[in-house]
Parts: sequence; C-alpha cells; structure tokens
Amino acid sequence: MVKLAIVVAEFNYDITQLMLEKALNHAKFLGAEVTYVVKTPGVYDIPTVLKDLVQKEEVEAVATLGAVIQGATRHDEIVAQQAARKILDLSVEYGKPITLGIIGHGASRIHALERIEEYARRAVESAVKLARRKKALRESKYVNSTIYID
Repeated sequence: MVKLAIVVAEFNYDITQLMLEKALNHAKFLGAEVTYVVKTPGVYDIPTVLKDLVQKEEVEAVATLGAVIQGATRHDEIVAQQAARKILDLSVEYGKPITLGIIGHGASRIHALERIEEYARRAVESAVKLARRKKALRESKYVNSTIYID
C-alpha cells in the first residue's frame, strides 16, 4: 500500500476543495493510504511544506492540487511556473514522487471547473504509480535479463 500525502492550495477554494474530495476518493480506489492532507494558502506556497513532507517515513509520494486562474496580468503564469519548477526540484532532490495536479496557468474559472476531476485523479494516480515503480526498482535484481517495471 502506497503511503500518499496530498498538498492542496486553499486559493480558489471552490475548485480546490472539490479537487481534494476527488483525490481522496481516487486514492481510496487505488488502495493508497493518505497519511497527510496539508493545506497551503496558495499554489505558490505548496513547495514550502513539501520539503518537510518528503522527509517523513510515512510519505512515499505526494500529490499537489491547486488552481491558478488567469487574471488581468501575467501573475498566474509566474505563480504556476515557479511552483511547478520547485515541485519538480524537490521531487528529484529527495527521490520521492511529487506530482502536479495544478490547473493553470492561463485557465479561466470555467476551464478550471471542467478540469477538477481530471487533474485530481491524474495527480493521485501518477503519484501512486511512481511510488510503486520506484519500490519495484529498488527491490529488483538484474541478472542478465531485461526487467520491465509496470
């Protein structure tokens, strides 16, 4: 059973709360144990809690959830790009899957509402798959044959 943490931004709460509900349901469907649900004020703040989470033994993977809605300026682009970059950096640095379930940049509120289930489900599913595959790789023994990890 994969031990999964979920980090969800509170900004655009009407969207992210539904994302969290969908993510929790999908984690249960996949047989993952959700060990932490951590809320941050916004998407930009998500990386600030990731470092602490990925260092915990009871976390094998993290799914991040949020919605960055397009405004009158390019602020949404900066927020989404910087958060995504740091999320990937932390995943690589600590060797634990951290998946991106963040809607945007450039999304309208209507587009975000349409993508709630898809992004939440994908983030959880990718985190669980990656955690299982990383575990399989750690446990595999290569002996003059090709090993397929699926």
